[in-house]
Amino acid sequence: MYRICSNCVMDTTDSKIEFDENGVCDHCNTFNEKILPNWHVDARGEAELESTVEQIKADGKGKDFDCIVGMSGGIDSSYLTYIATEKLGLRPLVFHVDAGWNSQIAVNNIERLVDGLGLDLFTEVINWEEMKDLQLAFFRSGVSHIDTPQDHAFFATMYKFATEHGIRNILTGANLSTECIRNPLEWMYYQSDSRQLKDIHRRFGTRSLRTYPVTSILWHKVWLPYVRRIRVLRPLNQIAYIKEEAKTLLMERFGWQPYPQKHFESRFTKFYESYWLPKRFGYDVRRVQFSSLIVTGQMTRDDALAELEKPPCDPETIGQEIEFIANKLGITINELNSYMEMPKKTYRDYKSQRQIYDIGARVMRAFGMELGGKR
Repeated sequence: MYRICSNCVMDTTDSKIEFDENGVCDHCNTFNEKILPNWHVDARGEAELESTVEQIKADGKGKDFDCIVGMSGGIDSSYLTYIATEKLGLRPLVFHVDAGWNSQIAVNNIERLVDGLGLDLFTEVINWEEMKDLQLAFFRSGVSHIDTPQDHAFFATMYKFATEHGIRNILTGANLSTECIRNPLEWMYYQSDSRQLKDIHRRFGTRSLRTYPVTSILWHKVWLPYVRRIRVLRPLNQIAYIKEEAKTLLMERFGWQPYPQKHFESRFTKFYESYWLPKRFGYDVRRVQFSSLIVTGQMTRDDALAELEKPPCDPETIGQEIEFIANKLGITINELNSYMEMPKKTYRDYKSQRQIYDIGARVMRAFGMELGGKR
């Protein structure tokens, strides 16, 4: 039976969702009971951030830059770059991974921020033939999370660069303000699961991944922070980050251009989130995005419901998007459409490190190191 949360817009398309006696979902209750009491954007958060910044500056003393800021050109990473430079006084190297799917708006936004703030930009370009082969393997696997090759490459490349160049601090735009409610695991499986990535490629890929960067949960959750002392930091969690205010500032100050939807800086992610997930699986990620904004007071539930009445993709341009994706991948439109009709698979159908993730999540929650909601 279909049901929707009485507080946010998460519904039973999340098969694991639970409701209390008031019709409020477990996503909202997790936010109110576990995240909000431990999320500090007041004087306490300011003091914590100030201490972190002092350590970053100390770690970078005598170096050309004191941290890496991973930047996609989206709102979160763009605002973080501005905050890190102008408000926190850091000297970041802007780090961008080009997986072959940048929109022109994203390219422009990155250039405007870098030029406007006088920063250096380092771009790592992923081998396109390997990326293409891996993405086609994910299509052929039948799973929902076909964006994994792109996301995995982003993280793995940044971790590798930091390790090779002795950089102690990586800043990311991940945040609780706009991402406190997470995509259910059946919608988007862990992008860093190298065992699943390799298994899917072994079954459905056609060429070896000689240069494609690979990371793993143990590498970036254990080896990097506790052995190499490399930290992944989320400064936006310690300031009052309001999405619309940030967007206005970036537009007025740098000529930054907004996107129709979160994550649309990538042409592939745009196709994946607005067409592939909702049409093939019935998963509308706008529910997660809007629900995060609802519980943090940045959007009303009525406005979210009104937006959800609109189709997730633009009916007038989706044909062009499908053609672009097919041409870029070197396949016909008919072949791309055939993947939409394949038997549906999940991450459970392939080898994975799910057990390690579950154990790690329990440990991190027990020590107060993880505030995010369920996956």
